[in-house]
Amino acid sequence: MASPAAEVASAVSTDVAGDVTAPGPREIARLLAPFPGRAAIVTRIALICALTVLVASAYGTPEAATSAYIVFFLNRPDRVTSVVMSCALLLLVSVIIGIVMAVAIVCIDLPPLRVACMALLSFGLLFVTSASKLRPVGAIVAMIVGFGLDELGLAPIGEAATRGLLYAWLFVAIPIGLAIVVNLLMAPSPRRLATAQLARRMRLAARRLANTASDAERAAFETSLREGNHAIMTWLKLASLEGTLTKADSAALRQATASTTAILIATDLSASEPGARLPVEYAAQLADTMMQMAAMLDAGGYPVEIAVPVPSPESAAPTPLAALVLADLRAALEQFAVPPPASAPAAEEHAPAPRGFFDADAFSNPDHVRYALKTTAAAMFCYLLYQQLDWQGIHTCFITCYMVSLGTTAETVEKLTLRIAGCLVGALLGTAAIVFVTPMLTSAGQLMALVFVGAWLAAWVAMGSPRIAYAGMQIAFAFFLCVIQGPAPAFDLTIARDRAIGILIGNVVVYLVFTRVWPVSIASRIDNTFDALVAQWRRIARATDAGTRRTLVANALAEYGGLRQNLGLIHYEPSWVRPAATWIASRRRALAELGALETPLFFAAGRAGAAGDARLGELARQFSPGSDAHASAMSSPTGPAAEVATDPGIDALLNLVAQRYAAIAQPATPKETSTDARP
Repeated sequence: MASPAAEVASAVSTDVAGDVTAPGPREIARLLAPFPGRAAIVTRIALICALTVLVASAYGTPEAATSAYIVFFLNRPDRVTSVVMSCALLLLVSVIIGIVMAVAIVCIDLPPLRVACMALLSFGLLFVTSASKLRPVGAIVAMIVGFGLDELGLAPIGEAATRGLLYAWLFVAIPIGLAIVVNLLMAPSPRRLATAQLARRMRLAARRLANTASDAERAAFETSLREGNHAIMTWLKLASLEGTLTKADSAALRQATASTTAILIATDLSASEPGARLPVEYAAQLADTMMQMAAMLDAGGYPVEIAVPVPSPESAAPTPLAALVLADLRAALEQFAVPPPASAPAAEEHAPAPRGFFDADAFSNPDHVRYALKTTAAAMFCYLLYQQLDWQGIHTCFITCYMVSLGTTAETVEKLTLRIAGCLVGALLGTAAIVFVTPMLTSAGQLMALVFVGAWLAAWVAMGSPRIAYAGMQIAFAFFLCVIQGPAPAFDLTIARDRAIGILIGNVVVYLVFTRVWPVSIASRIDNTFDALVAQWRRIARATDAGTRRTLVANALAEYGGLRQNLGLIHYEPSWVRPAATWIASRRRALAELGALETPLFFAAGRAGAAGDARLGELARQFSPGSDAHASAMSSPTGPAAEVATDPGIDALLNLVAQRYAAIAQPATPKETSTDARP
């Protein structure tokens, strides 16, 4: 999270310059490296895809490739979320198909009216997708509606049309039913995932504290620090609903989650700041204790009555800053799973109030309407294109429009770039399978094995970092469309060619629409997130309760990671959408400053007294991008000399804040390039 001052200055200069390079082989290898739980969920997805193809082959249902692809949207690491999402999607699709059947009564014999109904339903569903909690699956539902009405166009006769709509429901119901069964049998419980993640945190912190972590473990430590506690807390809630977690255990594990946040932050400061390092022998003793705690968590329990080693006189903290870190680390370990007294202020009081189904700006923000209009226009253009050309093989361009479009131009172009790369890889794998493997297949079971291998490879990419996940989704889509051509093995290269061409056409159409018609820059989201992050740190500065402070910090660290990712996405925007280079430089600079100061701000919060709180408030105001206070502070940073001394530890923290703040040098003004869109 934080790095020594010299490294911070160098990092800021690099960031502000705005240089963006494509990931090299080493970076790609890191993104594809295994992590706990990756192989398990990938195997589950591949198995469900293979079973979907087997069932579709047995009953001869159409669009088996799309059925297998839907599996990628149904699965989550834990069984409860996976089953609930599957049931909710099945219910939603059933309602939508019922609506389509009602609409079909009116428009089945009138092609222009049927196309108009398709566009209206698409617009309505996409608006709800953009402005509500339906966002994760809304585009799939819109695509299913389009497919159902398209089936009406192919068979505009009462019984045949009804059969087509039932098939549309069936090609969704088959993967959903199989996903429910497989997840109930194979997926881990939410409690197991929560304790495993806590154990992983403790192991990473132990190795980092003892200075025995490899480069990969240091990167994993940084990632764990930025993950926040949302996933773990959600798993604990689901475990309580499932009945696998008692009320007492739930309270203990919630406290353990907050304690791991404090342990990670204290470990980060101790490992990255020379003045905060603990004596080697005592750090090794603490690391051994943390490894033993991790083993208990791995076993599904949690440690209680922890005997933290007492430092000997020779192992006493050498500096006031190290003493402060040691005190915080010992407190977090000793009270690791001990819930606070009932009278203590609850951290949840500071959490935002839960919102309803629709977003707060659902009916006031025009971007929701524009998103629905743009996506519908792109999809209908592709639909009319392949209908007028009488080229049904490229119907995948229609489906692609729903899969690629996102709220902002940067996200859409990033997703489009990954999908084009994934399409080429998936089409290459599918074509190779058709040429070298499919001719040797003689049964649906062998086709099932081929699908399992292809789905496993694609899911390995899709379940990884967001930087490559969409490429994995497209690899699966293109591969399935190539090798799953019917209820039995087939090797028609024309079908594979046409479907790949359709995917590329859909990507191009979406790019042109989303970069030329009402383009939405991600810049406003960056500023809104930064303002919220600054406000969060000011709340942290005033928090006196340790539990509340840890919860707020975990959320702030996760928001920082999302903000950093959005700043990276801004370079996907074309030059006429992307903000000026000076705007990007100022935001990168402010983000780098905050990243350098997070750890000392956390330790000083609630301890520095009135003078320290005022100093932290001033720093928070200076973080605001583009403000006069920010610019003046960079030219003449102030230190804590004028403040009233409280104790040596707090003085050391405030001095560290001033040193890191002063170490950030003024960067040169970056030059804007003429590149329209670049990763």
